Amino acid sequence: MSGDNSGRDTPERPRHLLHLEASQEMLAHAGEEVVNRGKAMWAGFSDFALQDNVLEVAVGLIIAAAFTTVVTSFVSEILLPPLSLIPGINRNMDSKFAILRRGPNFNKTDGIGYNTLEQAAADGAVVMAYGAFLNKMVNFLGVGFALYGVAVVYEMFNQGGDPIIKHMVKCKYCRKRISVKAKRCVNCTSWQDGREEKIADSGDLLG
Repeated sequence: MSGDNSGRDTPERPRHLLHLEASQEMLAHAGEEVVNRGKAMWAGFSDFALQDNVLEVAVGLIIAAAFTTVVTSFVSEILLPPLSLIPGINRNMDSKFAILRRGPNFNKTDGIGYNTLEQAAADGAVVMAYGAFLNKMVNFLGVGFALYGVAVVYEMFNQGGDPIIKHMVKCKYCRKRISVKAKRCVNCTSWQDGREEKIADSGDLLG
């Protein structure tokens, strides 16, 4: 009997148990893959976000946004309101508009058309809000001049450093803009000290 039992094959395991174990192994492998990819992604993001230049750009953008808000407030709330005192301007600059097509209640509005842009829009009139455009243009110029002033002050205290304001001139030959300190054009590689004319003149003499 013992010999017969030793010769028998081991009973096969149920198929559902085999499928269950295979599924568990696949899930474990997929979980490890997800964790590894998550770690690699986080490592790459931390390397990118914590770089010195990225932090400098972030701080610069925050300061620039705050600076722009201050300049915009100065232009809109201090500089532009006195312009409404000029004869012929009966409202703030940003409230000026022109009526391109009247609405049905145009003549019923106190006999003068529309007092505000919102009133004209509510009546269905077609208007051109040039005041808001002029307001944004003045804001742009104000921000530009303010930043230019900051750059000038920075260069005054940072003598010998890399200048912020890049003074440019046109190349004598290709007419593209290059640095005023450039001795040779970066576009056409021509010398800016006059040696190109000397070379051309010597070639004509030899010819």
